[in-house]
Amino acid sequence: MKAFNFFILYRFPVGIVLLVAGIVLGLTIGWWEATIVLLLAVICIVTHLLFGPMRLVQEAVEAGDIERATALMNKVKFPKLLYKPIRSVYYFMQSNMAMYSNDLDKAEATIRQSIQSGSPMKEYEGMQYFQLGTIAYQKNDLKTADQNLKKAVRMGLPDKENTAAALLTLASIAMSRRDFKSAKEYFRRAKAQKPTTAQIVSQIKEMDKYISRMPG
Repeated sequence: MKAFNFFILYRFPVGIVLLVAGIVLGLTIGWWEATIVLLLAVICIVTHLLFGPMRLVQEAVEAGDIERATALMNKVKFPKLLYKPIRSVYYFMQSNMAMYSNDLDKAEATIRQSIQSGSPMKEYEGMQYFQLGTIAYQKNDLKTADQNLKKAVRMGLPDKENTAAALLTLASIAMSRRDFKSAKEYFRRAKAQKPTTAQIVSQIKEMDKYISRMPG
């Protein structure tokens, strides 16, 4: 695994070195002898351009090492050359990074680029619209937030935590519109997910105080 990660991290400079070595070998000894070296060079360079270091980025994010994840993302100089599903993940990660730094405009722009690039799986597509809805909610654009969060829930989210978070936000939007019936229904569905994340559990407890006093 470590050797493979090393290859991912350094395959582009290795590819350049192999390319130069292959050309020198071809000019001095013969192009037939240089074929394997040139082929390896092309594989290294093309796989770097198509896939980038996204595997390593994901590992860094899962480990909570945002600084390393950001540094690895910055190594992608030509994101439009990435293979489409990988490009979608790249922009999704960019949006997440922007959210961490509270740059909502960049977060919105990059998640829209992720959506335009397509989605590698249906659940991931739901997460794209969940992200877009969350950004709109933080910008106080409740109409856009409502539309995108409903779409995310319809498409399906990968786990109960994200589903509960989306439903709680929809309940909050409905409360702000005094649509108490919808607010109660979204809240009921959120509780039914039985989330375990401390932040979401806390939100449910806090919202329960208001929901229980609502008419309708």
